Amino acid sequence: MIPRPGETHLEAVVASPFQRLARLLDGIEPGATPLDLSLGEPKGLIPPFLGPILQEHLGEFGRYPPVRGIPSLRQAIADWLHRRYPALAGTIDPEAHVLPLNGSREGLFSAIFPALVRKASVARPAVLIPNPFYQAYGAAAAASGAEPIFLPSTAETDFLPDLGAMDEALLERAVALYLCSPSNPQGAVAGAPYLARAIALARRFDFLLFADECYSEIYFDTPPPGALETAFAGTGSLANVVTFNSLSKRSGLPGLRSGFVAGDPGFIAPFFRFRNVACPQVPLPIQHVSAAAWVDEAHVEEGRALYCQNFELADALLAGRYGYRCPAGAFFLWLNMRAYGGGEAAATTLWKGCGVKVLPGAYLSRAEPDGENPGKDYVRVALVHDADRTRDALRRFTAVLG
Repeated sequence: MIPRPGETHLEAVVASPFQRLARLLDGIEPGATPLDLSLGEPKGLIPPFLGPILQEHLGEFGRYPPVRGIPSLRQAIADWLHRRYPALAGTIDPEAHVLPLNGSREGLFSAIFPALVRKASVARPAVLIPNPFYQAYGAAAAASGAEPIFLPSTAETDFLPDLGAMDEALLERAVALYLCSPSNPQGAVAGAPYLARAIALARRFDFLLFADECYSEIYFDTPPPGALETAFAGTGSLANVVTFNSLSKRSGLPGLRSGFVAGDPGFIAPFFRFRNVACPQVPLPIQHVSAAAWVDEAHVEEGRALYCQNFELADALLAGRYGYRCPAGAFFLWLNMRAYGGGEAAATTLWKGCGVKVLPGAYLSRAEPDGENPGKDYVRVALVHDADRTRDALRRFTAVLG
């Protein structure tokens, strides 16, 4: 992303896409009752069994929460990993392999600092980031002083970074590779062979694979493979691999701010020490609620069914238009708006024409060295509403753009 006049390089890297969208649409009246499809915020019902648990533990807001988390939460996370990824059965030690997080974003950002310490002798540390990318990755690199290296993740590479395009000199400098699967914004899933190759590179060049798997439970046919199960199934080791997940997408609880990191115990231990002095902890009542949410799968299946219904609507209404393809996972559409002037122009047209708010893809990506921004022709559309609102929004979308 190119700095605007008066804006520093750091500000350009960490700029909020939603602040940029607000500036783009400032002063433009929506053409109909607004429908926001720009924010990946699940709109499903909160699981009803969580309320009584929160009420029961309200008094514990008066206590500092333990950094490691309460035992029942760490055990619930370990048990979930064992159920979700059978190859891991019995291998995740809640004492050594798991830490709760104040949402996965907090962990994805703060993990870069102990990752840098691991390779303190590297003169020009680099952080490898898919492009387009979740902004926390770029913010972590910028704040830590490492060099962000943006890896094109376009249709030509199946919307994942080309692992063979990095030379050894760059890989020697790498301290971490961020990999999101299913990916935001394209919904691409990294298969087990791809994950195995990324893990092999991480071990050969001794960097960390930061597997952002917060969309792992939103899929339509086959559950996406996980980085930890791939690592363990291949070598019996979790070395150089950590996964981040949360209840925001899985359980439709983005406001809970509760997630976890799990994996390589050689990284989890120093990350615990860092978080003990530098990071926000999960309040105790939230930890109890989180433990119950990780145990229950019924509400997750209900949410997944809602997303599948939304994508059936997209299949019916968008087929053959805007480069539409049903993603393998997550709840985003990545639609090509080149015929409508690009992502920013299309977002403006939709807001002005029918009140539908979408996010320009350029706000989620950075210009390559040749000056081309891989997201400039796209918009990201979040199908997070119920079926009626989703149908209404997609019909408005096609009515305005044709």
